[in-house]
Amino acid sequence: MPSVLDPQLRRALAERVRYYHELGIYDFYRREPVAGIRPESALLSTSQPELREEMPARKSAVVATVAEGNIFQVLTPKPEQGITDPVAALKLIREDLGDCTRCKLHKQGRKQIVFGVGNPRAELMFVGEGPGADEDTQGEPFVGRAGQLLNNMIKAMGIRREDVYIANVVKCRPPGNRTPERDECETCSPFLMRQIAVVKPKVVVALGAVSAKNLLAINAPMSELRGRFYDFMPAGARSSDPSWPGTKLAVTYHPAFLLRDPRQKGEAWKDLQMVMKFLGLQPLQKSE
Repeated sequence: MPSVLDPQLRRALAERVRYYHELGIYDFYRREPVAGIRPESALLSTSQPELREEMPARKSAVVATVAEGNIFQVLTPKPEQGITDPVAALKLIREDLGDCTRCKLHKQGRKQIVFGVGNPRAELMFVGEGPGADEDTQGEPFVGRAGQLLNNMIKAMGIRREDVYIANVVKCRPPGNRTPERDECETCSPFLMRQIAVVKPKVVVALGAVSAKNLLAINAPMSELRGRFYDFMPAGARSSDPSWPGTKLAVTYHPAFLLRDPRQKGEAWKDLQMVMKFLGLQPLQKSE
């Protein structure tokens, strides 16, 4: 194979990968070319790309082997890449998000986009499902009843809300506080991945099944997802620090679920204690 791609093929590759990214596809798997079919022909074809779903929450693409070089170098980098100041980088992501109309949620009664809040250099990040009515009104995640419980959980860990970073999988309120649909999560989650890559937390805590399944791309019950750390690198996003090894990810119950079933608060506390031990945090001491 030639070491330098033909310019026409190079442009076709760049457009095809952009097309994949717009669909929410970030994982690419190499496949040996079929005998008698040139890989260039497959890539320059206008037919639909061959897709497969590795797991229900995440799409993958199978592409033919075309060259040894890194084809991703021809892609335009995200605006925050190369920005070392996380405050400025998060601002660029928010500007890139704009007054988002990428999915149908913008037409279903949202008042405003709920981007994220907290310490842009936080060691601990919480990721929820999506904004509720209070969050949609105030433009900040976790400010309603579930948010008050989350604040208490954070305080019990011996830290403040201002010390962590909080965001959601989707940034617009689903009507009636319904569960975000798959296409909505896949459209919005790339911005969450970019936020994680900028903040570079040591631990991400996924709050609830929707958050866990979208971040981990694992379709499993909470009983199987909880109780352990996962090595996690945000898909499709690059950190400004090439030495950043990614983060640990833990799963616990969503505060809204705990409000409905307070019996599970003890289990959630076990999950948070696991995180506290990893971060070296001491629980809040109750006054006599």
